[in-house]
Amino acid sequence: MHAMSALPHLTRRQLWTLITLTLVWGLNWPIMKFGVTGFPPLTFRSLSMLIGLPVLGLALVLMKIPFRIPREHWRELFTLALFNMFVWHVLVILALPMLSSGRAAILGYTMPIFSAIWGVIWFNAPLRARQWLGVAAAGIGVLLLLWNELSHLSGQPVGVLMVLVAASTWAYGTQRLRHTPMPVPTLTIAFWMTAMTTVLLTVMACVFEQDRWQVPAPSTQWSILYNALGVFAFAQAAWLTLARGLPPVASTLSVMFIPVLGVFSGAWWLGEVLHWQDWTAVVLMVVAIASVLWPAKSS
Repeated sequence: MHAMSALPHLTRRQLWTLITLTLVWGLNWPIMKFGVTGFPPLTFRSLSMLIGLPVLGLALVLMKIPFRIPREHWRELFTLALFNMFVWHVLVILALPMLSSGRAAILGYTMPIFSAIWGVIWFNAPLRARQWLGVAAAGIGVLLLLWNELSHLSGQPVGVLMVLVAASTWAYGTQRLRHTPMPVPTLTIAFWMTAMTTVLLTVMACVFEQDRWQVPAPSTQWSILYNALGVFAFAQAAWLTLARGLPPVASTLSVMFIPVLGVFSGAWWLGEVLHWQDWTAVVLMVVAIASVLWPAKSS
């Protein structure tokens, strides 16, 4: 059997985009943790976006993708930005200093579980039994990865709640993007959502963190650059393209390996000890991914 036939929902380009996206986003959790340690988090995020946005804009120019969005779709664009980017980027970057990078990644990527639920409730997207299995496997995997952190997390309830709210909001945004009636390229939507989020975070940084501004340390500078180019010029736009082009459950559960990578890369950089629960969670994440990407038997 041809290797690609096992992934009927993914073209070769989508598959490699997903692999690259997983690597970039997974490694970004400990990198962000380094970046915001001793540096104002909103300022960190706004600087990353201020650098990344022109690069994303240049990509649109080179690919000859139009920037224009008809006026009648501006309200929908704002709604998509609110649920896909505003809440996520503000809450996660504020919560990250309170949590370990790996566990913040796990909480953030409860998003596919919320996405499946929102799909059933709001978008009449019933799941097959196998897809419910995938959601359950992902949920158990998250709980296992949090097993050794529950006592610590109990002391950081605000941070935990912030990331879970961000994840559930992002999940709704993913479903809404999938159903958006906007007749424009996804990268155009991604550019303007990123632009609006950049303005929001820059204003918030000026209002709340101006008294803490400082020259970033070399490690923070490197982290800002990684976020600018890897996350905002590539990963964010790549994810939105995948989320709009694939079935919602397939696109969301297919990124469940990101928190696993976040945990293991954080352990490598930060010296955290891995337990049997972490290894079991890896297997469950693979089950979750396979449950939605493996082809159904033809009748």
